[in-house]
Amino acid sequence: MDAAFFDMDGLLVDTEKVWLKIEIEVMSRLGGIWTPEHQTHLVGGSMERTVDYMLAVSGSSVAPETLREWMIEGMVSQLAGGVQAMPGALELLESLRAEGVPVGLVTSSLKEIAEAVLVSVGRDRFDVIVTADDVTRTKPDPEPYLTAARLLDVEPARCVVLEDSPNGVAAGTAAGCAVVAVPSLLPIPPAPGRLVVSSLTEVTPDHLRALVPPITGP
Repeated sequence: MDAAFFDMDGLLVDTEKVWLKIEIEVMSRLGGIWTPEHQTHLVGGSMERTVDYMLAVSGSSVAPETLREWMIEGMVSQLAGGVQAMPGALELLESLRAEGVPVGLVTSSLKEIAEAVLVSVGRDRFDVIVTADDVTRTKPDPEPYLTAARLLDVEPARCVVLEDSPNGVAAGTAAGCAVVAVPSLLPIPPAPGRLVVSSLTEVTPDHLRALVPPITGP
């Protein structure tokens, strides 16, 4: 295993409930109603997708740029109070670091939101950080994970992606990485090259290594 790449929202940290809180507040400003069912349409997606969907649901004429700023301001303000790590996430992260495995954070969130999370988690835990601002196409496109592999100068096929959403799993798989899925809001079925678990407390570095094909050839 050349590297392990952690998704952020819902996988590394418990921010899906924060997103839901801010989405409800912003939708109220738009004059609409937001439910957990609406949130499932956006899990693992980009801010642009969130803005477009919320405007469509509300029927509001608010400018997309304004709604985008409301979402960013709300998230950054809420995250300033700290964020809770998902069970087993930081323990696995530290185990990988202790064994010398490069670790990356790869998120569809904007840099401002990722930075707010990293204040609590610690930026220095990661060898590379890729946000929505660093790519032209976010998950489910493979570009975020291909970018992280390129920055570390490693082969995607020798890397493991850890994700909680179908979009993230699709991105990791399309990049050629092995995947560990910890489903949050949406189900994720098992598949070749994919380990599905209920919590990262069930996962060790050896479990990740077992997903990576052995090196063959001369």
